Amino acid sequence: MTEAHTDTAGDTGNDTESETGAGTGPATGRPPAAAGASSPILRPRTAADLEACVAALAEVHARDGYPTRWPADPAGWLAGTGVLDARVAVVGGRVVGHVALHRPAPDDSAPALWSAHSGQGPEGTAVVGRLFVSPAGRGGGLGGLLLAEAARQARSRGRRAVLDVVAADPAATFYARLGWTPLGLTEQHWAAGLVVPVRCYAAPDL
Repeated sequence: MTEAHTDTAGDTGNDTESETGAGTGPATGRPPAAAGASSPILRPRTAADLEACVAALAEVHARDGYPTRWPADPAGWLAGTGVLDARVAVVGGRVVGHVALHRPAPDDSAPALWSAHSGQGPEGTAVVGRLFVSPAGRGGGLGGLLLAEAARQARSRGRRAVLDVVAADPAATFYARLGWTPLGLTEQHWAAGLVVPVRCYAAPDL
């Protein structure tokens, strides 16, 4: 599993907050900026961004418990392996959001379900992971904007963006509202013998 901010309930609350803590907003275009705030900028992540990304991730972990298991090397966890693309969201010069695309791994559920759904090989997918928005960046639709950007970057590489989310997580409705196609329910085997039901989604046509 390429872990995104989809393995916890996150900051869903009673409003339109997603599992990233960002307002769902439209799936494309720019989200509304909060009063007095700078408009968000999405750009490719660089090595120089990793320290700021780790700081934002630490805020998310403290508030929402994502990632479930804090990595021994958070910068290395974010940098990952098999990364096709990674983006950061910047507001007022501060990194407040992140998303990455990964090549599918043999144990990833969503690529296999997409293959069964589409008749295409799983190698034609890109797995969304490391998706989060810090508390400072929430309420303006950044979660939806990052997700839409990930889908565009996958499409530009001739791939379909896919992801999975724990079935019990209210965040599952976030993807449906943004038009992502449900691929089905499956199980993942986590550490200590834990078996977790997950729902898988594919990005909509752009």
